[in-house]
Amino acid sequence: MKDIKCDDFQDNVSELLIRHKSILDILSKVAEAQTRINRAVAKSVTCCGCIQVNAKKQCIPIDGTIEDLRDCMDTHIEGKLCENCKDVIEKEIGNTLFYITSLCNILDISLHEVLLKEVEKLNTLGIYNLF
Repeated sequence: MKDIKCDDFQDNVSELLIRHKSILDILSKVAEAQTRINRAVAKSVTCCGCIQVNAKKQCIPIDGTIEDLRDCMDTHIEGKLCENCKDVIEKEIGNTLFYITSLCNILDISLHEVLLKEVEKLNTLGIYNLF
């Protein structure tokens, strides 16, 4: 099954990746891009202040069900990203997607197939997926 948008993106990445074709370059760029996302989120808290982190121990009921966890678990985020911070984070996520797609390209993996398999796994395992 083809997905035009996903396949077009993967084709575009293939055409645009010139400097970092080595697997080592791409792996280090994926790690760097992920770090830049982390930094952008941290700056949203520490520099802009549009969001705050109020982290504390998660309250998990002893006699609760797995479904009850949805209501108990907290993101620890208060506030909402301002437009500037959202734009920066979206840009950094886009860069990460570019390098993840580059990795798919050099390993001859279809990004669309990866997404389909992940959706299938989520649909099959549901909330038990991450256990």
